[in-house]
Amino acid sequence: MTETGRAEHDGTRGDTERAEENRDETGMERWDRNLIELLQELRVAQTGVQILFAFLLTLPFTNRFGDIGDRDRAVYVITLVAAASATALLIAPVSGHRQVFRQGRKPQLVRTASTLAQAGLVALLVAMIGAVFLVLDVVAGLGWATGLGVAITALFVVLWYLLPKLIRAGGP
Repeated sequence: MTETGRAEHDGTRGDTERAEENRDETGMERWDRNLIELLQELRVAQTGVQILFAFLLTLPFTNRFGDIGDRDRAVYVITLVAAASATALLIAPVSGHRQVFRQGRKPQLVRTASTLAQAGLVALLVAMIGAVFLVLDVVAGLGWATGLGVAITALFVVLWYLLPKLIRAGGP
């Protein structure tokens, strides 16, 4: 795959970058800016996943946790592992940057960090849905947990994946 093809595939090149070709910046300056923007985005996601992860870590130490059934225990384990995975994936680009700092590998770093961020967001999505399901199942019952879990999943998918696709295609 060509550099341009690879960039288009991983979301680092598209209409925005073509429009940015009018900017007065070199290719490396563009990669620097892309990394800075990605790290800013990761800060937002990391805050959310860290709060969720902390909440999940405290749950087993609450009085009611011992009363949950096998289904909720399974959902909890999946949710906890997804939150831990999201944490690892979303922090990995920061560690990666430290490891290759000043080695002239900015394009590879940005592409890898973008892939890790996408994977981290998928893991965060699983963790969010699991946490919502778990709480709703305990508070309102399986029917509500299932129905609202599906609705929340649809909301996340629309906002995180379909809306950006629509924007890329020239929509809203």
